[in-house]
Amino acid sequence: MPKLDVAILTDARFISPESDNPYNCQIFLEEAWVAHYLRQQGLTVARVAWDQPDFDWSNVRAAVFRSTWDYFDRFAEFEPWLDRVATQTLLVNRYDLIRWNMDKHYLRDLAEQGVDIVPTRFVEKGNTLDLAEMLRTFMWTEAVIKPAISGGARLTFRVNIENVAEHQAILNDCLKSEAMMIQPFVPAVLEQGELSLMVFDGRFTHAIRKTPKAGDFRVQDDHGGVVHPFFPSPDEIAFAERAVAACPVVPNYARVDIVHHQGKLRIMELELLEPELFFRFCPPAAERLALSIKHVISR
Repeated sequence: MPKLDVAILTDARFISPESDNPYNCQIFLEEAWVAHYLRQQGLTVARVAWDQPDFDWSNVRAAVFRSTWDYFDRFAEFEPWLDRVATQTLLVNRYDLIRWNMDKHYLRDLAEQGVDIVPTRFVEKGNTLDLAEMLRTFMWTEAVIKPAISGGARLTFRVNIENVAEHQAILNDCLKSEAMMIQPFVPAVLEQGELSLMVFDGRFTHAIRKTPKAGDFRVQDDHGGVVHPFFPSPDEIAFAERAVAACPVVPNYARVDIVHHQGKLRIMELELLEPELFFRFCPPAAERLALSIKHVISR
């Protein structure tokens, strides 16, 4: 078969849109914008599940991570697949950036580069941590625990002194199989929401604000969160671009998740692997990504 220019990587569940499932249709629309602008650049494009059996990745010029949203649930399969495919085709973002970013220990690297992050304590697999003692030591009223490799709020819990015993048991169980991280709960997530700024080749394009549903703290729309248009300040834009500049190399695409905490802008997460980029709020940003991908292929 003729060589394919670009494979847009997705999860097998999202290959075909379901007309009665708005969430799946939304994913399809987001990726349709990217495919549209890639084709305008004269490139051939197909959406491909990353785990499609017997797919010949050497017959693809570049594979672009978009909605591979089962990778953290199937990490034992995904990691060797990633290492293998990186030897057969170009990856966007780059393989070394993907490897760096898929484990949230990257937050330490950002902090060492002078980028303000939400204070984070990592606990490695097989280790232990006394949650109640940690809350007292850092004088945190509440904290959030989550895995170092995760997405979609998997195994993410809000902890306070009243429920600490229950969550201590959960943490102990999680640490048997993976590294975990603990951060102070950021009240601004409830009051103002979490800000997401999209940055392509180091330059800001557009932003959104995510707010949780009443009674929850998770902002993801699959947990009932709501996405709003957002117009960031010059300081917020500069902060997001500075965070992206602190990456090992400048990524083709990035989503910078920011919160206001203790009088500062801080990184909650810097997403370089498979972030939703909210092209429905700014379709021309998909053209920016398409041009960036074309440049990767051309060079």
